[in-house]
Amino acid sequence: MLSPSLEDYLEEIYRFSVSNDIVRVTDISQKLNVKLPSVTKALGKLRAGGYITYQKYGMMGLTDKGRQMGCYLVERNTLLQDFLRTICADCDVAAEAEAMEHYLSKSTISSIKRLMGFMKENTEVYQRFVEYVQTTAYRHKG
Repeated sequence: MLSPSLEDYLEEIYRFSVSNDIVRVTDISQKLNVKLPSVTKALGKLRAGGYITYQKYGMMGLTDKGRQMGCYLVERNTLLQDFLRTICADCDVAAEAEAMEHYLSKSTISSIKRLMGFMKENTEVYQRFVEYVQTTAYRHKG
C-alpha cells in the first residue's frame, strides 16, 4: 500500500512517462514543488516496492506494476475532478480532487464511477439535477 505522498510521486512519474521518453528527477521535483533529496528518497521507496526502475543519476522507468498503478491513479484523479464538476462543486476542482483521492476507498471510487456512468447515460436526470442546483443556489443567495 502506497502512502498518499508516494501515490503523488507515482502519479506524476506516470503522467511524465506518457508524454516523454525520459523522466528526470528534476521534472518530478519541479512538478511536486519538493527538493531533489525528497524525490530521490521517494524513488528509492517506489523502486523497493517494485513500481519503478531507477539508479541514482540514471534513467527512471515504470515497471508493469508501476504503469498499472500510475494509470489507476491518473484515472482516479480524473474521475474525481469530473465528479466535482458534475455535482457543480464551487471549489478549486484540482485541489479538492487531490485532497479526496487519497482518503476514499476503492469501493467508494467504484461507486462514484457508477454514479458518473449513470449520469452520462441519463442526461435528463442530470439536467434536472443541474436545474435543481441552480434554483437552490439562487434561493440561498437572497
